[in-house]
Amino acid sequence: MILALVLLPGAAPALELEGVKLPERVRLSDAGAELVLNGAGVRTRFFFRVYVGALYLEKKTKSAQAAISRSGAKRVALHILRELTSAQLSDALEDGLKNNHDAAELAKLDSRVKQLRTMFDAAKVVKPSDVILIAYLPDSGTRVTFNGDVKGAVAGEDFNRALLRVWLGESPADGDLKQGMLGG
Repeated sequence: MILALVLLPGAAPALELEGVKLPERVRLSDAGAELVLNGAGVRTRFFFRVYVGALYLEKKTKSAQAAISRSGAKRVALHILRELTSAQLSDALEDGLKNNHDAAELAKLDSRVKQLRTMFDAAKVVKPSDVILIAYLPDSGTRVTFNGDVKGAVAGEDFNRALLRVWLGESPADGDLKQGMLGG
């Protein structure tokens, strides 16, 4: 099974941001559903460009709620622009979860957030041009891949929806990135 990005034959970049060429269509595996680039943007923090984030869905939408709640395969691709420790990356994701969920929701997610953190911690450091893929596959959960190396999967569609709120929720990590990922 191919676990890395699978470009469709003849696929040309649909968008280029910060030198990162993003294809219009991808498949999560040879037999997987075709996903289309919904949109992309640049995550900035204190004037630093951190990563290009791209959202791939089975069908485009400009609605954050639709992107989060629709069933089916999805993928967030993070193309790293600056060096980060795994702790910085994990902490940012956990902050995004905390900013978009109440204490009871977070408690339900706790063991799976720890599982995700373990996957990120295994990377130690991410560098410019590294690619992190966070793909939801309905049969197996949210699969995390670093530079083509699968780190594991976290079960549950509810977990994937919670994770998508980091970028698309009411309090997103970056409002401009959210807008870009929604095709705006």
